[in-house]
Amino acid sequence: MDITNKTPKNNPTRRQVIKTLGTVGALSSLSACSKISTILNKNYERPHSRTPFFAPRITRDKIVRVIVGLRPYRPSGFVVKREEYDKKNIVHNYGHGGGGISLSWGSSALAVHQAAGLPINQAAVIGSGIMGLTTARLLQDAGWDVTIYTRDITRHSVSNVGAGQWAPTSVFEEGVASKAFEEQYKYASRISHHAYQNLSGANYGIRFLENYYLSNNQNEEPYYLRELPELFSSIANLKPHEHPFPVPFVKRTVTMMIEPATFLRRVRDDFLLSGGHFKIRNFTHLDDILSLKEHTIFNCTGLGSKALFEDEELTPVKGQLVFIPPDPAIDYLTVGGGTDVTYMFPRKGEILLGGSGQKDDWSRNPEAEVTERIIEDNKNIFDNLRI
Repeated sequence: MDITNKTPKNNPTRRQVIKTLGTVGALSSLSACSKISTILNKNYERPHSRTPFFAPRITRDKIVRVIVGLRPYRPSGFVVKREEYDKKNIVHNYGHGGGGISLSWGSSALAVHQAAGLPINQAAVIGSGIMGLTTARLLQDAGWDVTIYTRDITRHSVSNVGAGQWAPTSVFEEGVASKAFEEQYKYASRISHHAYQNLSGANYGIRFLENYYLSNNQNEEPYYLRELPELFSSIANLKPHEHPFPVPFVKRTVTMMIEPATFLRRVRDDFLLSGGHFKIRNFTHLDDILSLKEHTIFNCTGLGSKALFEDEELTPVKGQLVFIPPDPAIDYLTVGGGTDVTYMFPRKGEILLGGSGQKDDWSRNPEAEVTERIIEDNKNIFDNLRI
């Protein structure tokens, strides 16, 4: 019997085996893809990121440093005005509370406008923090020859301690500040927001991130979100199934994150490249300021204005920050959700955990109990993230 070309029906050919294996492999692959898809579908919709949520790993042994900064706060709001002393014009630009970085370009634009009508010549700027630098740059753009006088170089300024989220918060007390001030605040916010957008990118340390406001109570939202919603995108009040956070109330926005060290360094370099000068000098009395050769002087001394210009309303608000190593997977901010002031901001070189808001506290030493509370509050949030 010739069986050379005969194949039993129940004995598949090599081609059929390969085809069957390929089909099985494809089905397995589809099954795996289906499982992956199911997993991915469990992730929450995000307006600015294509990745799922990850939780920062927060433990006490990861702390790399703890620092303290003092915010210059006035319940009635910041001061931008011009005064004449012995035929010298002093333009004030100070008292921005927790919104100094956010308001910098706008408030400085208001300050420079105060010099309209004065002969454009030499100008002195007192202070090398964010207000001093942005005021100096805008003066240069207007044709002034500018010298910054400062006790501390920029990297040691209070501004370099700032958290860096673009949100003009804790600037004034509602019901205390006048309606005229509120309009000035809104104007400065819009100008500053526009300026930061124009500088967005790695060179100035500015990027857009999602920000999640967390709360256990349905509290009234911050003034700047109520009054200036056009400065934020993707605003939404999220339902519990729309977010992973272990709190009942979550509001989302997309805003800018500003890396203070990068931004300050770049604006300082712009100032120097435009012909600006720095002089290290400490001012303890108004007479020291009036002795300067310049006839137009911009006061950007922050808390220093309390003694120099006898501003009794000006008071410090102590803020403590805890830093842990960076995590590239964390691409969102959180504010709230703890027992006190609580926030988590991812920077390129570190993760910042905050914070505190202790009024009338001039001490600059970190407090162990505040550090412990900051760590514990953030751990409670991220250890219970629904991911």
